[in-house]
Parts: sequence; C-alpha cells; structure tokens
Amino acid sequence: MLRFLHLVIETAQRIGSLTLSKLFTLFSILLLSTAAASIQSCTLQSRGDAEANAVAAQLESRRKDCPSLSTFRESNAKLPLPTKDETRVVFHGNSITALWADHGFGMFFLGKPYINRGISGELTSVILCRFRSDVIALRPSVVVILAGTNDIKFANVHDVAGITRPTTFQAITDNLVSMAELARANDIIVVLSSLLPVSDYERDKDGKQIIRTAHRSPDQIKALNEWIKEYAARNGHTYLDYHSAMIDEKGFLRDELSDDGLHPNDNGYAVMAPLAQQALATAQRSKR
Repeated sequence: MLRFLHLVIETAQRIGSLTLSKLFTLFSILLLSTAAASIQSCTLQSRGDAEANAVAAQLESRRKDCPSLSTFRESNAKLPLPTKDETRVVFHGNSITALWADHGFGMFFLGKPYINRGISGELTSVILCRFRSDVIALRPSVVVILAGTNDIKFANVHDVAGITRPTTFQAITDNLVSMAELARANDIIVVLSSLLPVSDYERDKDGKQIIRTAHRSPDQIKALNEWIKEYAARNGHTYLDYHSAMIDEKGFLRDELSDDGLHPNDNGYAVMAPLAQQALATAQRSKR
C-alpha cells in the first residue's frame, strides 16, 4: 500500500496537477478498491469452505436420522445368543452386503454362523448409527465392515470436489473409525473391507450406458481404500482386499463380475466369498 501511495505522490509531483484534496480522494479510492478485492477473495474462500462443511454436515445428519434402525429389530430379537464355541460373524454394510443374500450368501458360508446385516443405499453414518443394535447386540466374534461407496456418490452429487475435500473425507473416515472402536471396545474382531471398483461397461434396460464413474471416481475409491488399508494396519485390524481381485486393466470392475457396474453378480460374489473367508481366518489367528 505504501508503494502505491509513493507512486501517486511521485506522479503528482511530476505533473503538478493534483491538489492535496484530490490526492486524498485518489488515495481513498485506492484503499476501498484494495479492501473490496480482499473481501471478494475471502468471500470466495468462505463459499468453498461453506460448501465443504455443508456436505460434511449432511453426511453427519444422516447418522442422527437413522431411518433404518428398526429394519432388523424383529430378526435380531429372534436370534439366540451365540454358544460358547460359536464363532459368530456379522457382515455389516450397504447394498453390496445386503444383495449377497440373493446371490448365495448362505451357500457360500454353508453351516457357518454368519449373519448379513446390509441395507441398500446407506451411508457410513447410518451404518454406524445401527452398529449397536445390528452388531454389538448380536455378540459376534467378528464383524466385517464394508461401507463408503455411497458416501463417495453423495459427496460428488453435492460438491464437485467429492471426497477430495478434507472435511468430507474425514466425515467418512470418522464413521469407520467409530465402528472399529466400538467393536474393539466390545471385544469384537474387526475386518475392514476395501470398496469395490465400479465400471461403465453396463447398460440399462433401454440400452443406455450406465456411467458409474461420474459419481464414484476410481481415484476417490482408491484414496479411501488406501486410507482403510493403512488404518487397519496401524490399529491391528484385518484388511479385506476385494478391490485388487475385482479390478481390470482399465481400472474398472471386471465386466463379468457385475450386471450394473456397481453390484456384484453371482460371479462377483464367488470371487468375494473365499477372500472374506481368508480374511476371517487371518483375523481370528491374530486374536489368539
């Protein structure tokens, strides 16, 4: 600012055309212009921060609403407590877990006390909300958590930055951490699953291409998976890597493993089942 003032004074001295009054007026205009530019810059930054905080707040608000808290209430009430020698496992998550029930969940894990507590469309905040009633209350030995893909979609729909904003990313990871900590506090072994890749290969019933990557960026899926893997290693949990076994050379969900580019089909779940079983065995060995 002083440099600008000196410049004005020097110019006035050269041309001798500015009175003190005019010089003061010119300097005031310069001050106001600089202040306006500063305010505009702060406003743009504040707007970006507001958008990021709004997405994080919306993600959090879903936990408070918890619309599906009663979905499994009746089923849970009918379940007896596990026997002394029973290794009960709860698969907890969204539609990818839920739809496994229609693709041979019981057959893949025949005779095993494995319980499916997936609900379609849920964000990590809601999956956390029902963690006590749908996991802890069932007294499992192990919980397999698969969650986060819907959060990525939600974030990208509401903010062009998606989960690349730190506040949004942390809102998701905080929910995963809370579930893991709740499990550990209740002596439940934790298996944290990677998100599955998605693809744009499939078409809807009208022949229109289904673009999954628009709202579920492969890079954002990879970033969240890297965080999950690192967090699991740092905290003594088991990481279940579905992603590496289901991705193709283009970075998409392998075409033969899904009919809609998002959810596994029979072939997809056939890949997932042995990986889950292997992770469960590893998790239980680490507990001994």
